[in-house]
Amino acid sequence: MWGITLVRNSEITLARQLYQSLQEQMLQGRLRSGDKLPSTRELAKELTVSRNTVYEAYEMLAAEGYIVSRQGSPARVADNLALETIQLSSPKRSADTVPDSVHYLADFRTGLPDLRQFPRYRWLQQVHQASETLPPGQWSYTGPEGLTVLREQIAAWLLRSKGMTVDPQDLFITAGATHALHILAGLLATQKKPEILVEDPCHLGMLRVLQQNNFQIRPVPVDEQGLNTAFLPKEAQACAVYVTPSHQFPLGSILPAGRRTALITYAREQEMYLIEDDYDSEFRYTGSPITPLYSLDPQRVIYVGTFSKILFPALRIGYVILPRPLQAAWRRLRLYTDVQNPPFEQAALADFLSTRKLERHIQSMRRLYGQRRQILLQTLTETFGSGWQVWGDAAGLHVALAFPGSNFDRNFISHCQKHSIRITPVDEHSIIKGRHLEKLLLGYGHLEPQEIRQGIALLAQCLERK
Repeated sequence: MWGITLVRNSEITLARQLYQSLQEQMLQGRLRSGDKLPSTRELAKELTVSRNTVYEAYEMLAAEGYIVSRQGSPARVADNLALETIQLSSPKRSADTVPDSVHYLADFRTGLPDLRQFPRYRWLQQVHQASETLPPGQWSYTGPEGLTVLREQIAAWLLRSKGMTVDPQDLFITAGATHALHILAGLLATQKKPEILVEDPCHLGMLRVLQQNNFQIRPVPVDEQGLNTAFLPKEAQACAVYVTPSHQFPLGSILPAGRRTALITYAREQEMYLIEDDYDSEFRYTGSPITPLYSLDPQRVIYVGTFSKILFPALRIGYVILPRPLQAAWRRLRLYTDVQNPPFEQAALADFLSTRKLERHIQSMRRLYGQRRQILLQTLTETFGSGWQVWGDAAGLHVALAFPGSNFDRNFISHCQKHSIRITPVDEHSIIKGRHLEKLLLGYGHLEPQEIRQGIALLAQCLERK
């Protein structure tokens, strides 16, 4: 009679099922305002459940205002409950969205380390040990700066690896580089200058973070030497320049000394900050890591680092080195977003740094990635001859290639996807489209040698069919 079906072996209690069924009928208008509900005894008998089950369901409905009940009177449906049913349409998939279930025969995505090589057992031991020895006070809120011991260890590591002299008090822990940029965008929005100058091309994810925070983006062209300082606007309403000087993303160049000093001078004259994103300079295959721009002017440069590429992306620990005038505002913004990173991974990473395990891991992976880069370039030569050119420094987890006369546009991406190849043209990361249509990005860090060779063979076949 009441259109109620109860499932006896469900994980949802019978009382909850009864509540949901009656609520649905009220919202759909099948039970209308003022309609009388049966007594708990009557409905329990009809549904062959206990009276307590019906009583509990009625209690939930009454507590939420779906029914009105008075002593000695039957429960009735409350007023104004019916809702118009709205059909939800399936969200449209954007052109650059790829379902996780897609299996690629060749996957040249950028920025992905080889997670098979990470010492997971050792890391889990480190997390377990850190969790056991962490003082009780650090199981509580520890503040937006991050654990003191981790800040100290990162500062010591930066001195050993890159010659950076950093006061740990100026270093703040984040949940990665993207998280850092989100907070910086909120912080810089108070500078009353609505623009940010950005390398073109640049990392698309970082560009979207800035756009979502309502900044006007003014692109600055990139050439074989990185951001071209000759194109910096003489008068800009900009609060910052976003730059990747140690390994420009995506073209891979190193910003030379002359442009670095020009950029510092420009920032001083314009009274703006430089956001230095140092995302993977640890993996350089011909010499030591590049000295960061931060070393030239710690009061003008906001340095952003991450452990996503050198350890594993799911770790979600990065850091930012802030000029003193910005630190109080940073603390406020971080405090009222997510307060802090979980302390256990922070403590484990501090141990990983203090025992030099991180440096040994980086050294091992640098050798491995360097070998894979050579295999990739050798395979490209064997496959395409001299009809291509590599851009940028021998560093990082991807390579930028130019194929003169080619046109790698959106249609090319779709063409590759149809043949189970994931690859990104440089133009996808361009703000002003059309300047880099002949260039491709090939990520290789996560690929075994055989996967690299097979992937290049499939890419060659795909280009022939195009």
